[in-house]
Amino acid sequence: MRLNADFSRRAIVTPEQYQWVASPQSGVERVMLDRVGEEKARATSIVRYAPGSWFPQHPHPGGEEILVLSGTLSEDDAHYPAGWYMRNPPGSSHQPASGEGAVIFVKLWQMQPDERRSVRIDTHDPNACPAGRSTPARGQQH
Repeated sequence: MRLNADFSRRAIVTPEQYQWVASPQSGVERVMLDRVGEEKARATSIVRYAPGSWFPQHPHPGGEEILVLSGTLSEDDAHYPAGWYMRNPPGSSHQPASGEGAVIFVKLWQMQPDERRSVRIDTHDPNACPAGRSTPARGQQH
């Protein structure tokens, strides 16, 4: 699949045009904004977790970036409400879930293969991230 894959061309998708597509996991849907490939692809998506939904443990061989737009996304015992930015490097894995439901912006397979830094930033905190520094999530260590 090639959807809005030509970065030299402008693409605009408004909320009225969202086409929610079921993911392989029940309760998790996505709007595909950019995609090159099938299920494991370079992709940019908006993903919606229904309350109580989760995604099984899975790897990110090409890395993943997430911005929580609404609700709360959880990984293990860490909870990330709206405004948190997460960067999971290539080779990382996780089992995301949402008790209350969440909408997130996700980019996959867009990092350099040798990137190894995990990042968690509360974008509402003006002191959280001077250029190049990251802040661990509440209760987490880097």
